[in-house]
Amino acid sequence: MVRIGNCSGFYGDRLTAMREMLEGGELDYLTGDYLAELTLLILGKDQLKDSSLGYARTFVAQVADTLALALEKKVRIVANAGGLNPAGLATKLTEVAASLGLDARIAYVDGDNLAPRAAELGLGNALTANAYLGAFGIARALEAGADIVVTGRVTDASVVVGPAIAHHGWTPTSYDELAGAVVAGHIIECGTQATGGNFSGFLDLPRSAEPLGFPLAEVAADGSFVVTKHAGTGGLVSVDTVTAQLVYEIQTTRYLGPDVITDLSSIQLAEDGADRVRVSGVTGTPPPATLKVCVNELGGFRNQMEFVLTGLDIDAKAAWIRTQLEARLAVSPPAEVHWSLGSRPAPDADTEEGASCLLRVTVKDPSADAVGKPFTAAAVELALASYPGFTMTAPPGRGSPYGIYRPAYVDRAEVTETVHLWDGTTVAIAPPPDVAAPDVAAPDVEPVETPPDVEPVETPAADAPTSIHPLGTFVHARSGDKGGDANVGLWIGGERGELRDRRIGWLLHLITPDAIKQLLPEAADLAVEVYPLPNLGGVNVLIRGLLGDGVAASTRFDPQAKAVGEWLRSRHVHVPEELL
Repeated sequence: MVRIGNCSGFYGDRLTAMREMLEGGELDYLTGDYLAELTLLILGKDQLKDSSLGYARTFVAQVADTLALALEKKVRIVANAGGLNPAGLATKLTEVAASLGLDARIAYVDGDNLAPRAAELGLGNALTANAYLGAFGIARALEAGADIVVTGRVTDASVVVGPAIAHHGWTPTSYDELAGAVVAGHIIECGTQATGGNFSGFLDLPRSAEPLGFPLAEVAADGSFVVTKHAGTGGLVSVDTVTAQLVYEIQTTRYLGPDVITDLSSIQLAEDGADRVRVSGVTGTPPPATLKVCVNELGGFRNQMEFVLTGLDIDAKAAWIRTQLEARLAVSPPAEVHWSLGSRPAPDADTEEGASCLLRVTVKDPSADAVGKPFTAAAVELALASYPGFTMTAPPGRGSPYGIYRPAYVDRAEVTETVHLWDGTTVAIAPPPDVAAPDVAAPDVEPVETPPDVEPVETPAADAPTSIHPLGTFVHARSGDKGGDANVGLWIGGERGELRDRRIGWLLHLITPDAIKQLLPEAADLAVEVYPLPNLGGVNVLIRGLLGDGVAASTRFDPQAKAVGEWLRSRHVHVPEELL
């Protein structure tokens, strides 16, 4: 097997993690994921100011700190930190190595950047447009002897799949093996989310000030693997923490990637000792004929203000300030005005904060002027002329630009993935020999009105006595964003056994699109899809359009849907008493 670790789940993750992973135990490869749809927008704005930027600058600092150690331990580093400028990052790293007196072979992979051809490809007026590349370019660089490989927009899992290909010698038709490695990459690419971070079962975790350890995968030649972490590090690796990451930011049971389509319903999990979970049985089929493209456009400018409402008559206070401010904005109205009123305070609260709630107003417009002084001055001028107790949470500020994310798809023939080696050699990566039929790999699917007839276990009788409890009494959840959509994975945790099996059967029949719309009223008018994952003990829920135009443009207070799962767990449902 090959040991592949992770030291970054996002641009801004713990800077010391690279050193911690190199010093903490044995590794063959160390990987990092630095990109997200929002990150590419941030890097695009960086390049508007300085064309030499466009990569994750924190990665440079990490490599400068640990390169000597990595070379000494013969651990090779793979990261998508190149962002919009992998060539620039490779050049910077070469300079860093030279300044340290080290001889490091640094390669980069590009070909994903389609922004210069956006109009030609029908991608619109894009600030950034990047195709999701696969793992064979990374593998080719490692086979050539690279110590560090940096890429642009490859899939998050590709930084793990590439080392596995290079180590085991898989080919583009090793579909089951590739699918297994994709699952390994999906589990560890978000760093400590696989070791207890953002885990709904956190009350059972060993909680302390000690930072959570980063995960690693021991990948075997058949694509099966064990998820674990270095001994003595914080957190926990269990079937439930691994499941939490498996159901994160997925859509249907088919996980479409540039190298393989992975069948998520084939995954089998089993405990393999302390802080070890074995993952096996994963199957794959040929990849889609098209590549997904992350497109970011500049959407305009936004600004917001928050009013504190305290004590009695909350709704009347909110209505008055809204009427007053909208009347003043009507002279030169912004293109969009969004209002959001938080939960009403409890009666007879014993603190002022407990007696208060927030009224948020967000404005958006193509012009920065429209969301600047005309908006903030109109609000401030009401300070002595509106509801009793008028106050705001922050002073007025200027508007800021926001972006709009949308996915697009291009034919593979439009993208040339290229490996650039340290000696100037370039290698073009051939497209896969086989691709799935368009109807098999279509990115859009029809909403599932009711779950398929999946009944792996006995369910409670229809007339069984019930009582009302939060869904999260014994149901775990993990949620996140996929562009403008939100995904929520729900599953039954705990030890295998008859009670868990009956709980799974109940959950599979409880969670339908209609049930989600009742439990989450904000989704009542949206398309909801439900996909059973009985092998993982749960379901995946996809709520289309909950986040509008994506995180950078969303006016929700939770724009990445990170807490939607916890909201859903807090909702009350009728639970058969035999399951409690």
